[in-house]
Amino acid sequence: MLKPARRLERSSTQFFATLNHKVASLQAEGHDIIRLDVGSPDLPPAPHILQALAEAAARPDQHGYQPHNATSALRRAWASMYARLYEVDLDADTQVIPLIGSKEGIFHLNLALVDEGDLVLIPDPGYLTYTQGALVSGGEPYYLPLLPERKFLPDLDAVPPEIARQARLLWLNYPNNPTAAIASLEFFEEAVDFARKHGILICHDAAYTQVAFDGYQPPSLLAVPGAVDVAIEFNTLSKSHNMAGWRVGAALGNPEALRLLYKVKTNADSGHFLPVLEAATVALTEDQSWLEERNRIYSSRRDLLVTGLRRLGFNVESPQASLYLWCLVPEGWTSSQFATAMLEQAHISLTPGVVFGQGGEGYLRLTLAQPEQRLMQVLQRLENWNWREQNYAT
Repeated sequence: MLKPARRLERSSTQFFATLNHKVASLQAEGHDIIRLDVGSPDLPPAPHILQALAEAAARPDQHGYQPHNATSALRRAWASMYARLYEVDLDADTQVIPLIGSKEGIFHLNLALVDEGDLVLIPDPGYLTYTQGALVSGGEPYYLPLLPERKFLPDLDAVPPEIARQARLLWLNYPNNPTAAIASLEFFEEAVDFARKHGILICHDAAYTQVAFDGYQPPSLLAVPGAVDVAIEFNTLSKSHNMAGWRVGAALGNPEALRLLYKVKTNADSGHFLPVLEAATVALTEDQSWLEERNRIYSSRRDLLVTGLRRLGFNVESPQASLYLWCLVPEGWTSSQFATAMLEQAHISLTPGVVFGQGGEGYLRLTLAQPEQRLMQVLQRLENWNWREQNYAT
């Protein structure tokens, strides 16, 4: 038998890979599963983006290897987006590294900066890749609780000085996955001061900064004066432009951190597909007005689902941004028990909060990536399901 590398002993198969098998098995039995688990946008990119992809892919000279740092046009496009949305000036050649999806960069950054035994400060609950990247690189996660009484912001003042001295990275993520919490520029200023004081690199996962409602515009951490000295930000077109399967992201900010990430990247991939890079450039630089209507659709879904869940007795907040609702588990259940029962009995798939860390226990994450008709079916199935008469908590 093959002996796995020791580094894999500290890792695990991602939850959603396992969930996909279970969903597929139920579907094979003839069940209609409504998926509210993965935050994969169900709406397409705008027509002009699709047209740019099709036209580029039809050209015979578009199919060879591309540079690891993509095209200069795409790097400039990312920089121009930051200038337009956040009033952040970035050098496209030294402060922007395009990625094959932001997840790639989030994982690989650990290999560039984390040695055996180094501490990595990670929010709990938080995106799974922060922990898995730290573990595979040999690092040690140190979890920062995200508590409702602090509006799901970490208390950086509570980090023990000896822990801060040993930490290499601090992961932040706002608008937040999974809690849908938001952060102010003032909080980011505190984080920058903390990182500067302790010699830590802030890694801000800004995947949802363009998915926002009711006139709210999430800030970029890089808008804090001096942030590029101690921070990089990961961004992606997956959520902002409905391009999840295209795998188009970027790391932006501190030049030295990006140089080291790039060193890993050159050994891990061979660049992206040029038509995707050209269409991504169009997505970043041409008409953005369609995003307002897209966010209005998400907002309408949010209102429908929040109102319906509250009517059924669920405790759920109405978020200002992100693709998610963060809902308290009904009394008498753990998050895994409720999610499993919901999948098997009501044929609705969502994510138990404990998947995102022990701090997520007691919550469920639901996505807004389903049309209203399907969300109405979700509410009807919940109303018909006898979950109130069951109690599986141990």
